Amino acid sequence: MIGKQKTIEKEVSYTGRGLHTGKTTSVVCKPAPADFGVKFVRMDLPQRPVIRVSAGNARYDAHHSRRTILSEGGVEVHTVEHFLAAIAGLGIDNLEIEIDSEELAEPSDGSAAPFVSLLKSGRPIEQDAPKRYFVVNRPVSYCEDSVELLALPYDGLKISFTIEYDNRLVGTQHAAFELNDEIFASEIAPARTFVLLKDVEMLRKKGMIKGGSLDNAIVIEDDHIMNEEPLRFKNEFVRHKILDFIGDLFLLGAPAKGHFVGVKSGHATNVKFVQKLSEMSRQLPEPNVRTGAPKEPLWNVNAIQRIMPHRYPFLLVDRILELEDRKRVVGIKNVTINEPFFAGHFPGHAIMPAVLIIEAMAQAGGVLLLNTVDKPETKLVYFMAIDNAKFRKPVLPGDQLRLELELVKLKARVCKMRGMAFVDGELVAEADLMSQIVDRYPPSSRLCNL
Repeated sequence: MIGKQKTIEKEVSYTGRGLHTGKTTSVVCKPAPADFGVKFVRMDLPQRPVIRVSAGNARYDAHHSRRTILSEGGVEVHTVEHFLAAIAGLGIDNLEIEIDSEELAEPSDGSAAPFVSLLKSGRPIEQDAPKRYFVVNRPVSYCEDSVELLALPYDGLKISFTIEYDNRLVGTQHAAFELNDEIFASEIAPARTFVLLKDVEMLRKKGMIKGGSLDNAIVIEDDHIMNEEPLRFKNEFVRHKILDFIGDLFLLGAPAKGHFVGVKSGHATNVKFVQKLSEMSRQLPEPNVRTGAPKEPLWNVNAIQRIMPHRYPFLLVDRILELEDRKRVVGIKNVTINEPFFAGHFPGHAIMPAVLIIEAMAQAGGVLLLNTVDKPETKLVYFMAIDNAKFRKPVLPGDQLRLELELVKLKARVCKMRGMAFVDGELVAEADLMSQIVDRYPPSSRLCNL
């Protein structure tokens, strides 16, 4: 089923106090058309400047490490992470948010649950446009000191997170969730922000948490919390870190599909990681951002050439339509009379050589295999064996080969795949292929090592 974009049916609003500035702020959320995205409008400034939710507009520094800031054209909106988490968690794609201050106010308790209630009261509705996803199609990692972040291909959204504090009450906590609207609203959104009592004075000296209190944050002193309300979950602290990460992940500008693993990460490193993902999507646009429409290419030929070494006249895959991590790939080869091999195979009776059909299968399989490693542009795939090859029908100019490869076995860098080629739904060739991933060394590098 193809997902549809969402907005809200009616306008909703609230007034609250900013966590860090302490200023009273009014917020109005308005429906927006398809493909609008999520945008903030600073109603308190001349010309009412707009700040788009995007990784390029996210800002971080040491002073503001405990909040996520959006900045565009010198205009900022602070502390957006909980609201963005609620938007992402409810699957809302398009929203206009009017704000009359530089900081988005917390409605009450320091969690995203009040934002979820607010947006639900606006009645989220589907729009007549396919939802666009940011799709992780290969492993991407980010490390900084003891912080580790990893994105892995996954059909859905899964987040695994670990925190580690020297405080006895918090300690080391781990949680993992396969997320949808219901799980987010019940298991993640209610988790509240927290702070160690020993850090409160330091934060106040920096001019932060002017609006902070026991009503909108858990305050931890040694092995107990100072709030009257007990913990909502035994592992509420790590759940809130997942909440923060969901909000920061939405800076991609589209809902994400992937398995994200985080260790000891906060807003600053979350933003750096998201910006790395966003930069990769600009370098390889088709694989990373796509709609749910089944006929759109997942990878176009430009994206394929960024990781595959083959070039004219030996690149035999034009598009990748489907890619399931470590499972299967579907590619397309358009066979035209202009193929150079038709000049000699055979004059007056053009037939695609059977060995090149196998080669096309292998190249599609190479995309699947390279998708399992980091930095695939530094690797090559070598053929090792071909078994059980059968050719059932000739492939002629004007045909479109549909190449379907299934990963049968993957051990270390060696894999076995089952390949089939179809024309108009009819099987024309099949084979079992064995391949190996090797490092790609340019000639200059080899010379330097002599």
